[in-house]
Amino acid sequence: MKKALKIVLKIFLVLFGLILIYLIAVFSLSKITVNQEPNTKPEVEIYILTNGVHTDIVMPTKNDQIDWSQQVKFANTKAADSTYKYLAMGWGDKGFYLETPEWSDLKASVAFKAASGLSTTAIHATYYKSLREGADCKKMMISKEQYDRLIRYISQSFQKDASGNFLNIKTDAIYGKSDAFYEATGSYSLFHTCNTWANSALKASGQKCCYWTATDSGIFSKYK
Repeated sequence: MKKALKIVLKIFLVLFGLILIYLIAVFSLSKITVNQEPNTKPEVEIYILTNGVHTDIVMPTKNDQIDWSQQVKFANTKAADSTYKYLAMGWGDKGFYLETPEWSDLKASVAFKAASGLSTTAIHATYYKSLREGADCKKMMISKEQYDRLIRYISQSFQKDASGNFLNIKTDAIYGKSDAFYEATGSYSLFHTCNTWANSALKASGQKCCYWTATDSGIFSKYK
């Protein structure tokens, strides 16, 4: 009996230690700032947007470099409205997106798969007609060359069919009239979260960001 208790205690201490190390990493690595590339031409308007947990990258629906609506089709949203000027993109765990509309709906199986990197991922795409800057929405101006890099980073996060088309997920688990889901590449885990993806998008396009972060607060702390 004592031997069994010792084993349980050791397991508990190891788990506690791993959680503590993770929390220290989340706190400390997000404090390290990767600065914006110098001498940036203010040519393309983009935003970061948070719902308090999850960060989206927001871009013009179309400009002379890309028309996102050719792949992220208006027809895949309930509104099917072609007048939306902005498109927000967020990457994350497919189970969370489609099976967990509220935290109270969270299943242990979904949480385990998400934490361990065993689940599939999705892109949540939401159209907006306008955006208002505030604590949850920050604007930045980037160069066309930096936007090219951002386009490449985000495009590579989508799964594609043989013709190169983004794969729309047919589901009723949408959040409003102007959003849709798409199959994504990569695996979600405690070390590669939705906010890690957004932070990497900023890093790829030469913008101020964290060395690494798992949280939206890490990103937004750089834009106060």
